[in-house]
Amino acid sequence: MRKIAIGADHAGYELKQHLIEYLSAKGMQVADHGTNSTASVDYPGICADVARAVRDGKAEIGIVLGGSGQGEQIAANKINGVRAALCNDLYLAEMARSHNDTNVLSMGSRVVTPQLAEQIVDKFLNTEFEGGRHARRVAQLGEIEKSEQKK
Repeated sequence: MRKIAIGADHAGYELKQHLIEYLSAKGMQVADHGTNSTASVDYPGICADVARAVRDGKAEIGIVLGGSGQGEQIAANKINGVRAALCNDLYLAEMARSHNDTNVLSMGSRVVTPQLAEQIVDKFLNTEFEGGRHARRVAQLGEIEKSEQKK
């Protein structure tokens, strides 16, 4: 059973609820990291919690949602070992996984419909990392991350 961590701010709340139902119906274990309503909330902590769940092995993949998905992606990427990608279409979801071995998907609820979000999630979950020349580049990203920790 695949484990997914998911979180959203107020703008992404309804899409989060939709995706929890969608993923659960597909037999996936989904851990909800909030928020729990459409009341205004700050997203950085929620996205960091999702990213930590992925980093710590509590989830295979993370999903963070907001109005555009931009801030949510940035917040998730602050967690060491996380590679979050903003994917508001199918091509970006495929490239994020196949070329960058991303482990957190960010989407904007004001950009994608629930049906497109389902397709993006499916593409993200079902696309394998190609490795090869891409593995070298992902390793270089990790080296940059390590070098910045020392500053």
